Amino acid sequence: MTLKAALMAIRWDEINPNKGAKLTRPREIYASLQGRKWPRLRPEQNEVLEAWYDRRRESDLVLKQNTGGGKTLTGLLIAQSSLHEGIGPAVFLVPDSFLIQQVVDEANDAKIPVTRDPDAEQFRSSQAILVTTFHKLVNGRSAFGVRGVKKVIPLGVVIVDDAHAALAATNGLFAATVPASCKAFEQLLKLFSAELREQSPKAFAEMEAGDHGAPIRVPTKAVAARTNEIMNIVRPHANDDKIKSLYFSWPFVADSLKFATVTFTSRVVEIKTPCPEVALIPAFRQAKRRVYLTATLEDEGVLVTELDADPGAVRKPITPNQASDLGDRIVLAPLSINPRLADSAILKLARNFADGDRDGDGKTDATPVNVVVLVPGDYAASRWSEIANATLHVADMGPVIERMKKGEHIGLVVLVNKYDGVDLPGDACRLLIIDGIPTPLTPNEQRASAALTGSMYFRAREVQRIEQGMGRGIRDVSDYCAVLILTNEAALTLRDPQLRQFYSPATRAQVELSLQIAEQIDGEGADVIADLLDTFLERKTQWVSKSLEATADVTYDSAGTVTPLAEGRRKAFNLAMAGDADGAVQVLRKAIDTITDPLLKGWHLEELATYEHFVDPTAAQKTQAAARKLNSGVLKPSVAPSRKKVVGPAAQGKAAAEYLGDRYQDARTMELAVASLFDNIAWGVEHGADLAEEQIRLLGLHLGFGSIRPEKEDRDGGPDNLWALTPQQHAVIELKTDVSRSKPVIIKSEAAQLVHSMTWFGKQYPDAGEPTPVLLHPSELLDSAAHVPGGTRVMTKSHLQDLRSDVEAFVKELASSASWADPKAVATGLERNQLTAAQIVPGHSKRIR
Repeated sequence: MTLKAALMAIRWDEINPNKGAKLTRPREIYASLQGRKWPRLRPEQNEVLEAWYDRRRESDLVLKQNTGGGKTLTGLLIAQSSLHEGIGPAVFLVPDSFLIQQVVDEANDAKIPVTRDPDAEQFRSSQAILVTTFHKLVNGRSAFGVRGVKKVIPLGVVIVDDAHAALAATNGLFAATVPASCKAFEQLLKLFSAELREQSPKAFAEMEAGDHGAPIRVPTKAVAARTNEIMNIVRPHANDDKIKSLYFSWPFVADSLKFATVTFTSRVVEIKTPCPEVALIPAFRQAKRRVYLTATLEDEGVLVTELDADPGAVRKPITPNQASDLGDRIVLAPLSINPRLADSAILKLARNFADGDRDGDGKTDATPVNVVVLVPGDYAASRWSEIANATLHVADMGPVIERMKKGEHIGLVVLVNKYDGVDLPGDACRLLIIDGIPTPLTPNEQRASAALTGSMYFRAREVQRIEQGMGRGIRDVSDYCAVLILTNEAALTLRDPQLRQFYSPATRAQVELSLQIAEQIDGEGADVIADLLDTFLERKTQWVSKSLEATADVTYDSAGTVTPLAEGRRKAFNLAMAGDADGAVQVLRKAIDTITDPLLKGWHLEELATYEHFVDPTAAQKTQAAARKLNSGVLKPSVAPSRKKVVGPAAQGKAAAEYLGDRYQDARTMELAVASLFDNIAWGVEHGADLAEEQIRLLGLHLGFGSIRPEKEDRDGGPDNLWALTPQQHAVIELKTDVSRSKPVIIKSEAAQLVHSMTWFGKQYPDAGEPTPVLLHPSELLDSAAHVPGGTRVMTKSHLQDLRSDVEAFVKELASSASWADPKAVATGLERNQLTAAQIVPGHSKRIR
């Protein structure tokens, strides 16, 4: 080859003049990347990267940027800078495999070398960043090594993208789950049957029958006494890679079984430690740098409890100087604007915008847009089925999402249980609809949800999930997306100032601006809401100028939220694992003393009792009894506290007025809250019974009755709900709203539960009159083998709908006259709407056949 030919063969575009210089400042690295898609970094990216560079030697750092603020590129540049500095290898972790390609594409656009192969020489030699899932690194069979089991591959820097979603994934990774199909399930059920039955006779009976039911935790004493038996039962199945929920997680709990929370449902047994033992993955725990990228993680304390991050560093998150690095959004809750809007009107509005028919006259008058609907599950997705162009789940959404991101108009797309980790920039999504909040799935999450419903901690988590969902539609400061919040419960998070505070500052500013505009169309129909959405989507000056003004001076919270509880829980677990149970008790007790929320305090006193059992078993039972007094959702102690009997009102109108007056300051909040009670009673949905029972309890209180949940509070065979209608009249209520059989007649076991509950009532309330047995069930027909108590009444779905209509009419009357705190007006309204003690059961149920 001649010299000229050799020179012609050189690929000049691959030559990098700075390759040997090893620039370390991220902005300089970016400026040196030839062929990059974006000519320069955004100001907010520069601010964050400069702040990181000054603090880069800290082992744990949190970087907070608004959704669409360019977090991914920020994280890639941090990894590249670390490699240039000799801190490698570098891993960029995403919550699920769907997101790997998104990060690779962004890296390719920026000309940052990456690989998806953990065995690639480029990664091992610190020449490229590995992009993989959080699960690939953090699991009991980690390809990067497990302490004492598998050779460790050292890492220099770990970037955790979408840290909130990665943490959600962690819950499953660190909990070993034995499915009912595994032989070990039956053996474990037999091992702990006596303790489970003692905790809840009813839930245990449902579990044995294979029915959906409330999860039951095994008492600490029983777990501690039988750790060897648990080990012998589970270990033979732990190496079966077909049982992935056990195969990847068992190593995390096997050496700490005595501290484990063991929770049963009819489907699985979950074995989970109080905090994850991340030290088992040295590649993660010993990495020189761990950087957590997040947009909506308002409570950074979970990084401490779940991933053992340094509390001091986490309390000082790195943020841009301003929080205005956010795409434009209008956030509306149609049911807050008009509680009487029909579902059909909202569905029609969504379909019209997807079709470009914004005035609803059947003709195209605007550019059709992609409308994306986020739903928590298939039950919620079903109501969109007739108008959706596509209903997608995590496993199959990839191809359609890619088409949307390329600008293709699909129409109305429903995403099932995917509230984070999906980027829908630009025309991929112009109208985003959030139809419900994701429900807890694991046994421990179900228990926590039931125990903490009503606490501000629980509501804060709901707001975080909603905000994660909102973020799907804006991926750039110049992007824009309208957001509709559909359910009454979610609408309350916008309207209630106490709940609104849990949104991040920039989102809160957008919500508050949207609320001001919504107030001006209060009570209007879907056509007026459509006009407002059109004003936003057409980028009319009236909206854009006000929106820019609203967010111009918004800043991020300067301090990360790491509560004494979060820090104390992690310290206590680490001490316990090191053999210092006494130290764990002291640390955690001090942290719990800072809690003011009684439900949250009771929940964590249960955790304290777990450690205390190994120091002083008698004191542990006293702690458990104290926990139980504060929160009926925790374990029963060996000696149960005295039971409080419910007493019916002497004057129902007065009792209801006192409850409503204390609870609600404005009419619209009251209307939304009451509507959400009925929204949360879902028929035929697994795991929905506990939430439904809580709504019936709250409904009773709203109507002025004494109302409790004996089975949850005492777990001694009592009914799901007990309404004290008057001092002498009671309704014993059993719920079977989760029945999903194709022929849902009332079967023998369901009828027997009502019989047992009536027997329970006779023992507990011997001086009361004969109660009315009530069954909430999808059928009013009785199986030939089933026998119910005399006088049993059934409330079916249609009866419950009638009750909803009457309750909402009652509330509407009070709202319109602002008289919900007036005993006389409330009493009159109860009578007029068939809601008095004498009317409510006969008027909204049927004698069983």
